[in-house]
Amino acid sequence: MFTYNDDSHSYWLDGKRVPNVTTIIRGGVPIPTLVDWSARMTAEWVYDHQAELPALMSGGRAPAVAFLSGIHNEVRDRAGVKGTQVHTLAEAIIHDQPTEVPQELAGYVAGYVRFLNEFQPEPILTERPVANRALRYAGRPDLIAELGGQLWLLDNKTSTYVYGDTALQCAAYARSEVYLNAEGEERPMPHIERIGVVHIGPMGTELYPLGDIDTAFTEFAAARATYEGTKRRRRLIGEPMRLEDIHDPWEVRA
Repeated sequence: MFTYNDDSHSYWLDGKRVPNVTTIIRGGVPIPTLVDWSARMTAEWVYDHQAELPALMSGGRAPAVAFLSGIHNEVRDRAGVKGTQVHTLAEAIIHDQPTEVPQELAGYVAGYVRFLNEFQPEPILTERPVANRALRYAGRPDLIAELGGQLWLLDNKTSTYVYGDTALQCAAYARSEVYLNAEGEERPMPHIERIGVVHIGPMGTELYPLGDIDTAFTEFAAARATYEGTKRRRRLIGEPMRLEDIHDPWEVRA
């Protein structure tokens, strides 16, 4: 049985909790650009708030370091709130549901509407939980739609840039085995023919195809193994061994 808890955003397969797709990718795929981005966010804050630095430093080293170390998290969280708002609006718009658009998001919505009018995607599933029992993962893709006579799985992004790594996320969704319908019942996953990312920005919306699904899914499977290995390796180091723990003393010298 496959279930999704909306309050805790958790997925359960046959009585056991399973990780979601984005958690697996974060834990299984190195993203060096995030390190550079975090450093840049801190550097930009320091430059833009030079007048506040004396007051910040006067509180001592530890509080100042803690504050500066958390700046990138604050920037990420603000962007996440905006992204969630845009995702919610996009889902309402594609289903022709009336919705109030905040002024600061008007550009995003106008561009998305133009995209819908131009490409005419026919929504099949939106924001429905999906799962794969073979690799034991789950997630919730933004949109499955018929587009140009093919069935696409599309992920909406509001980030400044789009990245090829999104192919792993979309391929994992596309190669799920089941999804939950509106009544919470398991249904076989439709066969997805193409994957892509819909980049929704303040100046317009663009569609980027994400290549071969099976190749990306193979890479996601590798990330799944790395993710599990990371958890295993964290548990490896316990108490150091004592000499009497080794049956053959020669093993110590070896």
